[in-house]
Amino acid sequence: MASLWDDLDSLVNTPSSFTATTGERGTIKPKANFDAGDDAVALRKAIEGLGTKDKVLIDILTHRSSAQRQLICEAYHEATDRTLVDDVKGDTSGDFEDVLVALITPPAAFDCHEVMRAMKGAGTEDSVLIEIFTSRSNQQIKALTDVYLEETEKKLTLDLKSEVSGDFADALLLLAEGKREDSTAVDTEKAKEDAKTLYEAGEKKWGTDESKFVDILCQRSIPQLRQTLVEYKNISGKTLQQSIEGEMSGELEELLVAIVKCAKSVPAYFAERLYESMKGGGTDESTLNRIMVSRSEIDMLDIRAEFKKLYEYSLHSAIESDLSDNHGDCVKAICGGDD
Repeated sequence: MASLWDDLDSLVNTPSSFTATTGERGTIKPKANFDAGDDAVALRKAIEGLGTKDKVLIDILTHRSSAQRQLICEAYHEATDRTLVDDVKGDTSGDFEDVLVALITPPAAFDCHEVMRAMKGAGTEDSVLIEIFTSRSNQQIKALTDVYLEETEKKLTLDLKSEVSGDFADALLLLAEGKREDSTAVDTEKAKEDAKTLYEAGEKKWGTDESKFVDILCQRSIPQLRQTLVEYKNISGKTLQQSIEGEMSGELEELLVAIVKCAKSVPAYFAERLYESMKGGGTDESTLNRIMVSRSEIDMLDIRAEFKKLYEYSLHSAIESDLSDNHGDCVKAICGGDD
């Protein structure tokens, strides 16, 4: 596992899916000859008939783009005066219900609801917040904070402030502002300077100056960070990830490592998260659903390729052995083919 994250050789010129919102590398594509009205009728029949026809729900919702699913929701509402999401909730349950609701929800609202869920209840689910805020682009973060404001009439950053503390809070709030530099130009001298600052704030001194790591990792553009990772290894002999893992602990370590991993490869980061969600005794279904749905139109093909490379079996086969019934069928349909 270490080797994947230690290899910096091809890093600077590899394309990044960090800023993609929909792309050629998704498994779910818009359906040709799409008719929202027909789909709404078929869904209505599947839901209203005796025993919901789950296969129809899966076939339609996993073979339409997110934008098309929104049009189906509108057509469904016009035809029935009910919302598709309420009817799906009333007619399905458990993890299957959750993944269908995720598919029907617009991406920014889904991200927003996941953030809300992570903040609710005793103890914030930090790893959900870390995953979302380290892997999303400025535009995606702005879109999710807009939904948050609309639904709660509060600013997300203010609510987050009351949930988290310390250097971890500083880092998370910087990310939640959605102000990462987005220039594609790389300033090699600046990368060398930042690498030196990080080295002197960590490896080189007794005790770590976390704030320097937070400032640089939460604000530099992805291309700039990639160059900084290369320069850091030149100075330190270690990768920045190794230094962070050696110098820090807890949520701050998890967040900074996630930034470094996403700077290198968003698909590999998600492949690893998917593997973690399925390994061992229980499955973390909410993480599995969130990643499968939110990456389905962006880079799921690349995530599948990275998964196969890392673990020597396919993501499809992992899902098959881990999930059963309708939930498994739906997630496999989002995954697309077997590799």
